[in-house]
Amino acid sequence: MSGHAFVKMNGCGNDFVVVDARARAFTPSEEQARAIADRATGQGCDQIIAIEPSDRADVFMRVWNADGGAVETCGNALRCVGALVMEATGRDRVGIDTLGGRTEARRAPDGRITVDMGPPGLDWTQIPLAEEMDTRGIELQVGPIDAPVLHTPGAVSMGNPHVVFFVAAAPDDAFVKAMGSLIEHHPLFPQGVNVGFAQVLARDRIRLRVWERGAGLTRACGTGACAALVAAARRGLTDRAATVVVDGGELSILWDDTTDHVEMTGPVEIEGTGRL
Repeated sequence: MSGHAFVKMNGCGNDFVVVDARARAFTPSEEQARAIADRATGQGCDQIIAIEPSDRADVFMRVWNADGGAVETCGNALRCVGALVMEATGRDRVGIDTLGGRTEARRAPDGRITVDMGPPGLDWTQIPLAEEMDTRGIELQVGPIDAPVLHTPGAVSMGNPHVVFFVAAAPDDAFVKAMGSLIEHHPLFPQGVNVGFAQVLARDRIRLRVWERGAGLTRACGTGACAALVAAARRGLTDRAATVVVDGGELSILWDDTTDHVEMTGPVEIEGTGRL
């Protein structure tokens, strides 16, 4: 792994070590990925990203979580990779392929980056769930049957699996960690699940905290913000466009009713560069 150059970037505080693997393959083992992500002894990040060649887009983006496991996609990382590739090519829109499907990134007028995340997966088989359920509100609750602490979350796939609980107030770290780690490995989710806690502030504003599968509590989860807007709109709690306020900033999410695609717009920041 040594010798690969990397760029340290973040999107709303969700941070990445981004390696350009187009000329030379980058295939860290789980152990190596964990070592890179370790904030005490490594470079420190939520996810490790490799930019690889692609025959059906400008680049292919591969993602490893801090626990070393490979995952399908990452919304904030798509913005970061999009920004790098646009900067390098001088173009204002680029195609990025992922294990979760092909997406497109483009420059927004205000210096932010927009990513077309494609249509949400709303069928129980797309999440996937272990059994058939209405994904607007699945049968899952935590706590006593007559007074559950959490219940009936919406389930959405954004190329990766999400459940979104609607809460009266944004929960604290301890609650997110306790409930998130409990639900992430629930048998209802054969591939695990990202767990969102959404407080609807207005028809166009959602406060969101997310427990990310394999990464834990992060400052922002792009696909989680998309899932939260879709889940809220399906229940009539919000309109189809909203600002999602995450710990690290704000993301603008639009679920386009003509294309059915979800578009996410947000900031990108380069923190520095180095070598592994």
